[in-house]
Amino acid sequence: MQKIFRVLFGLWLGSLLVAARADTFPLADGTSLAGDIISFNYAGVIFRLADGKYTDRVGWTKFSQDGLKQLSENPKIKPLVEPFIEIPLSARPQKPEVKVNEATRLELPPKQSLLGALFSSSVGLFALVLIYAANIYAGYEIAVVRIRPKALVMGVAAVLPIVGPIIFLALPMKVEAAPEEAPVEADPATFAVAGQPAPAQEEIHIAGVTPGSRPASNAGPATGQVFQRGQFTFNRRFIETKFAGFFAEKRSPADDNTLLIVKLASAQWTVERITRIAAGEMQVQVALGEVRQEVTVAFADIQEIQVKPKAA
Repeated sequence: MQKIFRVLFGLWLGSLLVAARADTFPLADGTSLAGDIISFNYAGVIFRLADGKYTDRVGWTKFSQDGLKQLSENPKIKPLVEPFIEIPLSARPQKPEVKVNEATRLELPPKQSLLGALFSSSVGLFALVLIYAANIYAGYEIAVVRIRPKALVMGVAAVLPIVGPIIFLALPMKVEAAPEEAPVEADPATFAVAGQPAPAQEEIHIAGVTPGSRPASNAGPATGQVFQRGQFTFNRRFIETKFAGFFAEKRSPADDNTLLIVKLASAQWTVERITRIAAGEMQVQVALGEVRQEVTVAFADIQEIQVKPKAA
């Protein structure tokens, strides 16, 4: 009996010692948990209670901040509970102060008019020079199309940029009518008197032909015809009407004895035949020594056309 009593007394005393040695950990819901730590991992911890029973694994989030700090006193458990312990603001490391440096900004140009802005920069001056040169060239092209003096139109364009060319472009084309052909006087009638010889018929001589006129059919040797820009409009209809004989590959004897001379600003061509004609140009066959060559002539480049007989 004494042995049994001693065993029971030892067990009771051991349980008291275990209960006294067990730690108490406060939980987040306000309760506490007392027991010995048996095992732990990243998911939580298992306790052995005072009555010898084992708890389920208790997650770290179920402990209060004081309970977590108490668990962190164990060096092996500390790395697992540190992520769940809240650090007070006073204990948090201060962030370094962010220094904002002043940015270097380009200065905006002062507000001014469009022309003032163009004159104040090299790019603007270059653009104005290009526009001015294009304005004068436009005056040249308008003078050619509207048949106006080139020097006059280009001078007005230089003095009144943009406005000057627009004025001449709005004016109608200046075309002078061809001078009317002088009527050919009929030969005076002659009468024969019986017994007397008939009076000799007076021979008629033509001294020359004015520009744009045509020699009479009964005239003597003609000196030629001259057609100048400004007095005539050189286009397809004009060429086909005035120089129809130069289109045929084999010209008539009357046309074969004449020369067609086309004068340009930079060249002069003696045309043997007109091979092709279009709305704005014609292709002619010219003789360069013993070589025959086809040349394209634009109507806008023609300054004068002459038709004159070949030298005897």
